[in-house]
Amino acid sequence: MKRLLLAFLAALMLVGCGPAGVGNNPETKPNDENTADPAEAQTEAQTNEAETTPTDESESTTDLADEELPDGEPESSLPVVYMTSDISSDGLMAVYEALGADPEGKIAVKISTGEPSSNYLRTDLIGELVQSLDGTIVECNTAYGGQRANTAMHYQLAKDHGYTDIADVDIMDEDGSMTLPVEDGSNLTENYVGSHFSNYDYFVVLSHFKGHAMAGFGGAIKNISIGIASADGKSHIHTAGKGGSMWSAEQDPFLESMAEAGKSVVDALDGNILYINVMNRLSVDCDCDSNPAEPDMHDIGILASFDPVALDQACIDLVYAAEDDQSLIKRIESRNGLHTLEHAEEIGLGSREYRLENIDD
Repeated sequence: MKRLLLAFLAALMLVGCGPAGVGNNPETKPNDENTADPAEAQTEAQTNEAETTPTDESESTTDLADEELPDGEPESSLPVVYMTSDISSDGLMAVYEALGADPEGKIAVKISTGEPSSNYLRTDLIGELVQSLDGTIVECNTAYGGQRANTAMHYQLAKDHGYTDIADVDIMDEDGSMTLPVEDGSNLTENYVGSHFSNYDYFVVLSHFKGHAMAGFGGAIKNISIGIASADGKSHIHTAGKGGSMWSAEQDPFLESMAEAGKSVVDALDGNILYINVMNRLSVDCDCDSNPAEPDMHDIGILASFDPVALDQACIDLVYAAEDDQSLIKRIESRNGLHTLEHAEEIGLGSREYRLENIDD
């Protein structure tokens, strides 16, 4: 139970004393409807009917022996997830530096530019890191209404949110899509990403970890799948390659397709990618929602890894170990969100078992 203990101790240290969201604390009002799109609202109403009773899933994925894994693999071989409770520009720089990465070439910083009034990552939090990398902020258009549904509006929103003040911004699908092969997928054979994807040598995937109305939660895997997919690619993933309405597609094939699309991105980059999740403003709603529910749990920290599955799993474990996690856990389980991690591990995207290192110690 070593990993569970680490997560539990980390959560105990943080309960009640997490920062209020330095650099990411918009004025939002509590709201019970939270509809980014009318069709999405209908989907949420349907999925809310699912049973949300607690499961043993989080415990079953964190049960490690103290010295070695069940198959004899030493714990030291597990992917490392670095963590700090300092949600600030300095904390973000510190957890990035703990990775010891040395990106070269043209660097893309993949974020969600967020809808107006959402919990998108603020420039005073991410600006120093982005500028230290001489990175270009990249994003793709959405497949639903809102301020990011077409390129002109999306660039204006990026300016409104201050991103153009800290870096160049590239809407990667403004010139259409390019295709990446999906190897050994259960649902997808190809993934459609923004055509500018090939312009970059290295991706720094900077995600706001939070709930999500359709996926249950959003973190690194969602950011490299739905996030890097073009507008057409987003529909392709949501429908598990079958086409039709993305709002009425089957849930588990959609979750599996996110993992498969993410794997195609990682395969194409051949190791030239790293992942950072910011665990603040932990709403049950995503940054695609311009009127998200007010968070009702404390901020936790910033985590980083070279393994997107390990990183998202560590965030999940910290949520489950918290004392004020009920709303977010209900959202995750009502959408069967942990299935994304299950399938991601099955197809080799990463490991759900990991070693957590708190750089504050």
